[in-house]
Amino acid sequence: MKFGLPSRLFRLMASSSSGDGGFSRPTSTDEGPMPIYSWPDKQRPRVCILGGGFGGLYTALRLESLVWPNDKKPQVMLVDQSDRFVFKPMLYELLSGEVDVWEIAPSFTELLKNTSVQFVKDSVKLLRPSDHFRRDSGGSCTARLVLALGAEAKIDVVPGSAEYAIPFTTLDDALKVESQLKMLERRRFGKSSPDIQVAIVGLGYSGVELAATISERLKNKGIVQAINVQTTICPSAPPGNRDAALKVLESRNIQLFLGYFVNCIREASASEDSSSMVTDAKEVNGDHKKLLLELQPAQRGIQSQVLEADMVLWTVGSTSQIPRLQPPDAPYVIPLNGRGQVETEETLQVKGHPRTFAIGDSAALRDPSGKLLPATAQVAFQQADFAGWNLWAAINDRPLLPFRFQNLGEMMTLGRSDAAITASFIEGLTLEGPLGHAARKIVYCLRMPTDEHRVKVGISWFTKTAVDSLASLQNAVSSMLTSP
Repeated sequence: MKFGLPSRLFRLMASSSSGDGGFSRPTSTDEGPMPIYSWPDKQRPRVCILGGGFGGLYTALRLESLVWPNDKKPQVMLVDQSDRFVFKPMLYELLSGEVDVWEIAPSFTELLKNTSVQFVKDSVKLLRPSDHFRRDSGGSCTARLVLALGAEAKIDVVPGSAEYAIPFTTLDDALKVESQLKMLERRRFGKSSPDIQVAIVGLGYSGVELAATISERLKNKGIVQAINVQTTICPSAPPGNRDAALKVLESRNIQLFLGYFVNCIREASASEDSSSMVTDAKEVNGDHKKLLLELQPAQRGIQSQVLEADMVLWTVGSTSQIPRLQPPDAPYVIPLNGRGQVETEETLQVKGHPRTFAIGDSAALRDPSGKLLPATAQVAFQQADFAGWNLWAAINDRPLLPFRFQNLGEMMTLGRSDAAITASFIEGLTLEGPLGHAARKIVYCLRMPTDEHRVKVGISWFTKTAVDSLASLQNAVSSMLTSP
């Protein structure tokens, strides 16, 4: 198996090593012959996992938790371009102030410190799996590759979107949005100025959760303009979740533009900027420029519109990383579907590549009805469990298990004390409001990667909840005592 990193290519192979028995890595950065990434033990199996999201990290932890014969426990290397695992379903809570970065984005070093998994911070440049034609002499090779690279936001969609819109898929995205919101709030603090205007493109789960979170944060200081090409929100969500979300969105300072698509995004000129009519607009806005979104109707009967915004968030579309990683001289060495996802067998093995597995957003796996599985954390979490087991089975010459996705339900946050949860095993039941919010946080706390991190996060969240409850009680008592 080969994969490339930005400054050099590494071949995954076994070699002898001296020293502490850790993974040895070439230190030269000179361009030239391909340097070798050396594994410490040339006899033991090797597993390289590319991508440290739900699929990749949880596969590594699953491999660590299994019982192995002494000579069969694999050397596991996890590669990711970031030094932190990100619990993406809770990025919204960074904007509401409910969580701290360390709670939902712990470092890989911290998570893997009590395991034998080796973490390498780097990004993948090239994939060239050779297991479709090569066998080691004397038996099958014990090297395995797991593709868990996930997907990237597809931001370059319409003129101006790549330049002016912000995606919301990574920790850096969330921190950038938080920084811009703070800047807008700070500039308007204590001043008579127009409302902060935030436009959100797309009203799937991500767009709805962003709209609910940001509108609650801004309150009467701003307005959220939510745009969706379809005439409903969250079209794939269970009816209970959709109804709960629509009720919340309609109760807040949110304008819904349903049945529209964005034609382009551009900077507003001085004559188009409505804030220029305010006497202290220059003092408030500084160098910040308004943006204009040109909306076109997706169906007949509605008129085109132009929206003004201080910030544009883009939640529509994603693209697989795999196509751009294939070698130019063999662009189809990894089989892909039309979306750029890897075609896999039921066992999560890449078709035609028995020693390569693909999971999460990288994989195109269908349910028994032939429908593609959604690119969600729940799917990746379950696939990681099967991938870990099937890697164990493959290394120990046991039969592999076909993956079967069990839909446990869907959850979404709608604010600091509001959420919606629909469980698939109880038809018609949707938990809303504070009860749904508490249940969602409990579920996600239990899904944290390691026992140690679960305990830390659980204590932190319990403490914050206790403090918030005490503050609310004090405010209520104070209001009662001061009321006439």
